[in-house]
Amino acid sequence: MSNLKNKTLFITGASRGIGKAIALRAARDGANIVIAAKTAEPDPRLPGTIHTAAAEIEAAGGRALPLIVDVRNEDQISDAVAKAVAAFGGIDILVNNASAISISKTPDTPMKRYDLMMDINVRGTFACSQACLPHLKQAENPHILTLSPPISIEPKWFANHAAYTVSKYGMSMVVYGLAEEFRQQGIAVNALWPRTIIATAALNVAMQGAGDRGRKPEIMADAAHYILTQESRSLTANFFLDEDVLRRSGIVDFSSYLVTPGVEPIIDLYVEP
Repeated sequence: MSNLKNKTLFITGASRGIGKAIALRAARDGANIVIAAKTAEPDPRLPGTIHTAAAEIEAAGGRALPLIVDVRNEDQISDAVAKAVAAFGGIDILVNNASAISISKTPDTPMKRYDLMMDINVRGTFACSQACLPHLKQAENPHILTLSPPISIEPKWFANHAAYTVSKYGMSMVVYGLAEEFRQQGIAVNALWPRTIIATAALNVAMQGAGDRGRKPEIMADAAHYILTQESRSLTANFFLDEDVLRRSGIVDFSSYLVTPGVEPIIDLYVEP
């Protein structure tokens, strides 16, 4: 499958950042995009809403369905899935992009923030996957793509942000489980993670100024597009890095993705230099 024309993608957190970039890349093929995100009103710290994202998606050539969805709420998820199926006739692809971040040591991590990360990252990934599965089973080339890292038990990945690491590895464990559980049914379940930091509004809130030494979200969007256009039965249970995926697709020069031309990007968490 060379493109995503007429495919329906249910993307969590697609109002901004990497989720929106993946949506826009699919929209250029003529895909249907379900924007499942919380932000309906502008936030001064995090620009972009489900409605502004929908306008961009339609301008890019796709069809958009903006829906207010808090992935901590299974009723909102179920309602959004039902509306997506009613609007587009099914769901071909789920992208678990929504995520909460707190790069904080244990004494500096309030339990409210801990719960937020576990609820959005782990529970939300599981709940959205569970809700979409009946429709993915009926799709011609079904994929679940989760934005989570390869699992490593190196102590350095836990020492300074144990709660965040546990939550992101929890997402990855869901990938492992679903990939094997639904292998025989032909549903591809894979993870994608950036080799370097990605300049998003959320990153700038968490690590102010770091985005200048990052890459644009489009590198993740192009990598996701390659994965999602592969035959689902032949590509499952992988933990991809964006660079490796793009090399598979024939792209070896990543300079166009740099936020600041000529500046070496910072290697992301969970990735060895």
